[in-house]
Amino acid sequence: MAKQYRSLKSEEILKTVAQLYQRVEERFPNSGLVNVTNEVKNIASEAKDLSIKINRPHKLYRTLSIVLICGIVVLFLWILTQLGEVKKLPSTLEFLSFLEAGISSIVFIGAAIFFLGSLETRYKRHLIIKAIHELRSLAHVVDMHQLTKDPESLLLQKNKTKSSPERKLTPYQIHRYLDYCTELLSIVSKIASLYVDEFTDQASLNAVDGLQTLTNGLSRKIWQKLNILTQSFLHQKQFTIQNPSTENPPQNNSTDTDHS
Repeated sequence: MAKQYRSLKSEEILKTVAQLYQRVEERFPNSGLVNVTNEVKNIASEAKDLSIKINRPHKLYRTLSIVLICGIVVLFLWILTQLGEVKKLPSTLEFLSFLEAGISSIVFIGAAIFFLGSLETRYKRHLIIKAIHELRSLAHVVDMHQLTKDPESLLLQKNKTKSSPERKLTPYQIHRYLDYCTELLSIVSKIASLYVDEFTDQASLNAVDGLQTLTNGLSRKIWQKLNILTQSFLHQKQFTIQNPSTENPPQNNSTDTDHS
């Protein structure tokens, strides 16, 4: 019972990303982030099938390996049956030639078995690295969506230019938007870990570690924005844990200039 928490469950990842999709769609309908979240959901669904394919033995490669192993055994037995003919060889040179040919055949077939054994691993490694490449691109897409969600733009609204992006989100909405991006990056990382949950190829593990380093780095940048946003608006007493769209802030009827 306790071992159920020692490995990732593709069903739980799908459930998590599906719930995240609903949350993003409800808060930011018709936004680009909804489409990105939907793409993450699709990849998570594909990852379930791919992880099953990776963990399942490849019948063709396994069959070829077994056939070659049987070939080595048959060849070895044949060499044993020919040892009785060694005494009839007219010279020591012919004996050495016979022995060299037998050893070379065994080594050659053994190398072929090793090659086919690694061929299955390299084939699965190719599938994983291709999938990791898609996840890496998706992580950069998530990062692109959060680039313009700059908390400083809320504090320095007068410093806009003609080319400045249009910012309609409230501080609370920006906070939720950035938080959703960090969740997406975390899910992307978990999908990558799903591929190597039972496949312990070192090259594949290194590729997953590289993706996790990327997503962690992108998440740290977002958390810096979240920290700036929270600290700034807590300091100015304008940032609350409730959606500002439902609030009616009191009107300031004084003639003093607001420097906040």
